[in-house]
Amino acid sequence: MATTSLRIAVAINPEASFGKRRDVGPRVTEALRSAGHDVVSLTEANIELLRRETQAAFERGVDLLVVVGGDGMVSLGTNVVAGTGVPMAVVACGTGNDLALGLGIPAEDTETSVAFLLESLSRPPRAIDAARVRQGGQHTWYAGALSAGFDAIVNERANRMTFPRGRSRYTWAILRELATLSPIDYRITVDGVERRVRALLVSVANNVSIGGGMRIAPTALIDDGFLDLFIVTPMSRLAFLRVFPKVFSGTHIQLKQVELSRCRSVRIEAEGIVAYADGERIGTLPVEIDVVPGALLVRV
Repeated sequence: MATTSLRIAVAINPEASFGKRRDVGPRVTEALRSAGHDVVSLTEANIELLRRETQAAFERGVDLLVVVGGDGMVSLGTNVVAGTGVPMAVVACGTGNDLALGLGIPAEDTETSVAFLLESLSRPPRAIDAARVRQGGQHTWYAGALSAGFDAIVNERANRMTFPRGRSRYTWAILRELATLSPIDYRITVDGVERRVRALLVSVANNVSIGGGMRIAPTALIDDGFLDLFIVTPMSRLAFLRVFPKVFSGTHIQLKQVELSRCRSVRIEAEGIVAYADGERIGTLPVEIDVVPGALLVRV
């Protein structure tokens, strides 16, 4: 238990896991107040309103931002606190909890999640890397991965889907998009060196997984000062279907069509392709990404 009272903002997504985990936010707020902390609870009708209210609460002064939900809430929190020196804590209860998975944060049980949060307050925060994205004059942060290709197209479809609920919707979105699977012509500049590549997808990972456990970069380290560039070169639809299950175990990296390398900065260009970061839409390419070592403090 923390020895001093903290000013804590708790940002809650009540629709996390399609509303099946609505109990988590109130339980978190109650537990923190019972532990003697000064807590403001933030819940809004949509993510954009919640983002604005969270930013306003942060600017009024907090010692800790707690985000309750999935990777969309991680994205919200990262973009509020990255580079500020104020730590974030994640109470994972979303459809995709990839950052929580990468940090060893429990996600399935409310009681365990609350106990983990309270215990983390007695320890110094951990510094991890964050990636900074420049696109169309805007700056965005992410902690997990940026996708720009077939995986981003799948993400766009999955985010529009209301059925099936849970992680399986990513699998269904992949199967739906396979019908139009085709290679994309990219121009990629990696640490200042430009190359042309024809690929099905390009991702730039800070964390190991995306999409609720797809281990695209199984050797990625979240605090090594590097990003992991993940490229899949063309293959047939049938071959892709055979490869896909391997992503959940990380064994796909043994295939000749898979390229994984470490870098500090990447510029990605392609016609008509949208980028997603931590499940949130960034916008159309080009994007420029660089790693900022230790930019994000997390309570784990």
